[in-house]
Amino acid sequence: MTLPKTIHEYRTHGDGYVNLKFQEAPLPKPRASEVTIKVHAVSLQYRDLLVSKSSYPDQQSNIVPGSDAAGEIVQVGEDVKGWRVGDRVSPNFALDHIHGDLTEEIKFTGLGGHIDGVLREYVNVPAHSLVKIPGHLTYEEAATLPCAALTAYNALLGPVPLKGGDYVLVLGTGGVSMFGAQFALASGADVIITSSSDEKLQVAKKLGVKHLINYKKNPNWQDEVLNITGGRGVDHVLEVGGPNTILKSVRAVRYSGQIHIIGFVSGGNTGIPVDFAIWKAVTFRGILVGSVKQFEDMNRLIVARQIHPVIDKIFPFEQAKEAYKHLESQKHVGKVVIQVARA
Repeated sequence: MTLPKTIHEYRTHGDGYVNLKFQEAPLPKPRASEVTIKVHAVSLQYRDLLVSKSSYPDQQSNIVPGSDAAGEIVQVGEDVKGWRVGDRVSPNFALDHIHGDLTEEIKFTGLGGHIDGVLREYVNVPAHSLVKIPGHLTYEEAATLPCAALTAYNALLGPVPLKGGDYVLVLGTGGVSMFGAQFALASGADVIITSSSDEKLQVAKKLGVKHLINYKKNPNWQDEVLNITGGRGVDHVLEVGGPNTILKSVRAVRYSGQIHIIGFVSGGNTGIPVDFAIWKAVTFRGILVGSVKQFEDMNRLIVARQIHPVIDKIFPFEQAKEAYKHLESQKHVGKVVIQVARA
């Protein structure tokens, strides 16, 4: 396969997604330990909005955004073993997070924040960062896995994995939340989900979620969670709201339960309620995506249960700014995806 010498890519200078620069750039040959991926699809995260505004900690300036992609290998470096042209793959969110604990060095290999990302037609990545994508998924579906899906998997099936019969509270209906609901259901747990929209809750209902709470109509949703669980509280909370929801999450979790801190989309400046954390012996765990090993484990679950990601809308490559705008509107359920390569 003859590869182009130049490709199209987006770059941000941190001055807003409306100023994303669409440009040509040279395509270098992969290093000996790298592969070249033809990017078929990219999914967006809340993190991408932060990067576009220079609000992400320690981010680079003038960077190719995007952390989540799916594509096919079109060239392999001379030292690469185990991968070949035509393999359908995704690179891990942090290229050097192979297994085990996160370190500062690993964190700074995060695509689209600390190093150039994937919102481009081709990308070179180290072979050790690759994971094969499930065969039953399209490229658009697979592009949703590296950040949102793996974050939810790491939370619910990490050091303290959920068990069949557990209650899992999922806040919101964004990408991480919907994956959390799907993984919990696939593992035999009961799911409680919150949203400000009855329409969004119906999407969750179609996935099999039985307990739906509209927090606009029921602002004291933590009391409803306790009612559903017979006063015990939930075993796991996917906490994507942050300061404005953390106290209610603590009230909703059981004694010695797990609160997985993932995001802060609701805003606010309230800290973790230390007194409640002590009195209820709650474990708080910050989640920064996951490793290649966890990605592989997650994909086995996805294949075994034939899980399909929830995609709200797919935008063409040339309309990346519109995709960012749709994500920012928070009108979506599940994931927003950009189709890079035309079918």
